Amino acid sequence: MLLRQKDLWRSVFGLEQTVIERVFMDHDQGAIILRVRPHSRFGRRRCGVCHRRCPGYDRGEGPRRWRTLDLGEMMCFLEAESPRVRCPEHGVVVAAVPWARHNAGHTYAFDDQVAWLATHCSKEAVRELMRIAWATVGAIIERVSADAKKRMDLLDGVRRIGIDEISYRRGQKYLSVVVDHDTGRLLWAAPGRDEKTLAEFFNLLGPERCAEITLVSADAGSWIAKAVERYCPNAVRCMDPFHVVSWATDALDQLRREVWNTARKDGQHAVASDLKGARWALWRNPEDLSDHQRGQLADIARTNRPLYRGYLLKEQLRQVFQLPHLRAMDMLGRWLIWARRCRLAPFVHLAKTITAHLAAIEAALQHRLSNARLEAINTRIRLITRVAFGFRSTGALIGLAMLSLGGLCPALPGRR
Repeated sequence: MLLRQKDLWRSVFGLEQTVIERVFMDHDQGAIILRVRPHSRFGRRRCGVCHRRCPGYDRGEGPRRWRTLDLGEMMCFLEAESPRVRCPEHGVVVAAVPWARHNAGHTYAFDDQVAWLATHCSKEAVRELMRIAWATVGAIIERVSADAKKRMDLLDGVRRIGIDEISYRRGQKYLSVVVDHDTGRLLWAAPGRDEKTLAEFFNLLGPERCAEITLVSADAGSWIAKAVERYCPNAVRCMDPFHVVSWATDALDQLRREVWNTARKDGQHAVASDLKGARWALWRNPEDLSDHQRGQLADIARTNRPLYRGYLLKEQLRQVFQLPHLRAMDMLGRWLIWARRCRLAPFVHLAKTITAHLAAIEAALQHRLSNARLEAINTRIRLITRVAFGFRSTGALIGLAMLSLGGLCPALPGRR
């Protein structure tokens, strides 16, 4: 079947509702130019933001160009008039076109290919292949991510969520992150880690869908607890077991430093040196210890009973979260009695902390819910942060995370 020349060009660049008037070569720029206009079915007088039919305002500032996918080694552009319309909601704006997003200098196909490449390739590969600056990649990612969020409601049917924060830049710069436990998708992220920041997510979710949230896993951050209590009346907050065990590890390390400082001040330099080198033996799980580390633990059990007692307290607390609900709560109750009477200040304080969060810890044991899935997402966000180095805005970083982890990444042009 023979194609007309204009139909061929339309197929090559994936143009819909577009009329190609002519094709010519711009020798100064070394590029192929397609002179186009919107098809009558699309209409020429639509708001570029909301696509509402609007009265015309003026003819604009003359023709403008949009970068589209390369044709072999040649760069290609679409060229068209850019009239403006008067929208009752958005004022005077450039009229919408069927081949590009509002205020974009690139076509849909170009934007989508850059977004796909950014989630699958290194930034150098994206820059070299698409012949654009990395800052331009960031702007494209923001556009594509925002457009995908309008078309795909990630918050529909959400019942169990995990909330955490992650550092994305030096200087106490944090992102608040929300993940869906059932789908494993990143639902939302925003700069900041306070109740006001988290309120943005719950306001976006809306009162009806907030009422449908049943379980929320998180650490002991008061800003999370207050926001969940305020916006999710039917939700049960589950304390992340990993954070509880990390409290015990921190208490054990604090005890080790106290014993090490005492030995050093008393002139017991050999003992102090052994304690300093035994840090990882005390931290690691028993099944992961090397032979040398097992020997270090045996020496501590023989020469420093208080520190070894702290190690046993840490290990028994870790075992709590590996048992079924009722047995775990029984062991945790006995652990609290032991910790309160152990005469080790860091663990006495830890017992008070755990008692204060006992309801959330029991909920985590009962529902077997943790932040493990969220920690995996955070690990991937850290990798994305390294890739995104050079983005001028946090929005671009969040957009890249949503494309990669939120299921918003578009398909390659022509492969939907």
